[in-house]
Amino acid sequence: MDITGRKLFVKALQEEGVDTLFAYPGGMITDIMDELYRTESIHTVLGRHEQAVVHEAEGYAKATGKVGVALVTSGPGATNTVTAIADAHYDSIPLVIFTGQVPEALMGNDAFQEVDIVGMTRNITKYSVTIRNRKEMGRRIKMAFHIARTGKPGPVLIDIPKDIQTQTGDATYPEDVQIRGYKPNDTVHIGQLKKAYKMLKSAKKPVILAGGGVRISNAEGLLEKFAETMKIPVCTTIMGKGVMPSSHPLYIGNCGMHGKYSSNMAIGNCDVLFSIGTRFNDRITGDLNEFAPKAKIIHVDVDTASISRNVVVDVPIVSDAALALEKLLEWAEPMKTDNWIKTIAEWDKENPLEMRRDRGMTPQMIMETLNDTFKKGIFVTDVGQHQMWATQYLKIDKGSMLITSGGLGTMGFGFPAALGAAIGSAGKTPVVCITGDGGMQMNMQEMATAICEETPFITVILNNQYLGMVRQFQQLFYGKRYEITCLARHKGCKADCKGPNPECYPYVPDFVKWAESYSAFGCRVTDIEGLKKALKDAVRSKVPVVIECMIQSEEIVLPMVKGGNPMTEMILK
Repeated sequence: MDITGRKLFVKALQEEGVDTLFAYPGGMITDIMDELYRTESIHTVLGRHEQAVVHEAEGYAKATGKVGVALVTSGPGATNTVTAIADAHYDSIPLVIFTGQVPEALMGNDAFQEVDIVGMTRNITKYSVTIRNRKEMGRRIKMAFHIARTGKPGPVLIDIPKDIQTQTGDATYPEDVQIRGYKPNDTVHIGQLKKAYKMLKSAKKPVILAGGGVRISNAEGLLEKFAETMKIPVCTTIMGKGVMPSSHPLYIGNCGMHGKYSSNMAIGNCDVLFSIGTRFNDRITGDLNEFAPKAKIIHVDVDTASISRNVVVDVPIVSDAALALEKLLEWAEPMKTDNWIKTIAEWDKENPLEMRRDRGMTPQMIMETLNDTFKKGIFVTDVGQHQMWATQYLKIDKGSMLITSGGLGTMGFGFPAALGAAIGSAGKTPVVCITGDGGMQMNMQEMATAICEETPFITVILNNQYLGMVRQFQQLFYGKRYEITCLARHKGCKADCKGPNPECYPYVPDFVKWAESYSAFGCRVTDIEGLKKALKDAVRSKVPVVIECMIQSEEIVLPMVKGGNPMTEMILK
C-alpha cells in the first residue's frame, strides 16, 4: 500500500528509534507537522529559535548517545540552523536535520523563503541533499541516520520539498542501506599498532594525549585501563576532559592555550606522544614547529583526513579509539615511568593551577563548590572565560560528563544544549549549565521551552559584566582599550573607560527578574556561602533555576599561551 511522504517521514523516525524531535514550525513543513500531531510515540519539543533547536538536539545527542534530530522550515528557518550545524560538524556530534523546502516547481525561481540550504551546508555536514523523487525518500532518510552515527559522527541535512511530503509512494522503509563510496573504517592495522606499541615501550618519558574521540567511541574505561597497566600519564584536550577521571593519579590535566602548566611541560618534554581521538588543532599545538619537539608522535584517529594534517606524525593509525585500545591492552605491560611521573608532579608543584583567594568569590571557588555539590552530573558550558575555568577546575569523574563547544567555540551553545541534555537525561542525572553573562544573552529565550517542557536544570551565570575572553586580550595585549566588550556600557559612558567604577550605569538585564518573568527561580549571590545555599535549594527545585554569581571583572584565565607561541611559553601571572 502506498503512503504519503509525510507518513513515511514519521514512519522513518519511528523505525530509527527517535523518541524526541526538536523543532520550529513554518509553512514548508506544515504537512509533516500535521502528521506528527497524529503520532504519540515521538515527543516534539518546540524551541524558540532554530539555532537553539539544533543546539538542543546537540545536547540531547551528547547526553544520550543517540542521534539528535531537528526539524525546521525553509528559508530563514533553515539558515538559522547553520551555526549550530557547523558546531556539530567540528565536534563530531551525530545529528539529522530536516528542512522544509518550496515545491520543486518553484525551486530556482527565488520563491518566498527559498534558499539553497544544501549548498550552504555542504562543507559543514557529512551529507546534505534535497529529496527530488518520492521514490528515494525512504532510502535518503536511512542514509542520513547511518552516515550521522557511523565512522566519525557528524551532522547530516535532508531537505524535503513540500510537494514530496504530500506525494504518495512505496511505504517501505529500508532495514539497511549500502552507500557506494562510504565505507567507514572498522578495522585497525595490526602492523602499525605493533610499531606504535614498540615505540611506546622504548620510551622513558611517554605521554598519552586523549581527545573527544575517546568519548565518542565509549573507550573511557579502556583508556584508563591502558594507562594504568602501562603507567603512562594522561593529558586531555578540552573535548577530552573527563575521558580519564579527574581524580586519577595518572591524570595530569588539560593541555593547550589555557592548559595546565604541568600538562604543557609534559608534552613539551616527552619523548613519545601517544595521541588518540584528537585532531591537533591550533589551540592544542601552538607553534607547530615547537609542538612536542623531542617526541616521536603516534596518532590514532578514526578520520584518515585528520592524521598528519596539522602535525606530521611518526606512526599514523586509522582506527576507532576503542578498537585500537582493546588490541593494545592484549600486549600492555608496566613501564618504568616513576621518575617521569615525579618530574611532572614537580612541575605541578612549581606552578599549580590556583587562583588568588583574597579577592572574594573567584571562578575557582565556584567550580570547587559545584564539585562538592554534585558528585555526578552533566556539566554544560557556553563559550568564554567561564568555559576555560570550568575545564580547568571541574572534576569530571566516572558518572559525570562535560559538554562544551570546542571546535567552533559557539557563544549561545550552553543554555539550549543544557536543556537538550536535561530532556535526554529525564531527571536521572542533574544537569548544570555554566555560562557567562554574554553567552547567556544569545539564546536566553529558550527558558520558555524549559518551562513549557517542565524540565528543571540549574544555570550558573558567572557575571563579570564583560565579554571576558576578548576583554582579557585587550587587557594583556591592547593597552586596556576595552572597545565593545563592556556589557554595561551606555552611549553616555566616557570614551576612555578602563573598567567598572562608581559612575557605571546599572547592568541590564536583571537576570533574577528575567528568570522570574518566565516563572523560573532566580537568585544573585556574591559569596560562596550564598552559592552553597542557592545550590542546595536548586537541587530540590521543580522548575529551572538561575544563579547569578557576581565575580570580579579583572579575573583572567591563566595559564595562557599567546596565539602562535610554543605551548611551553605560558603567561603564568
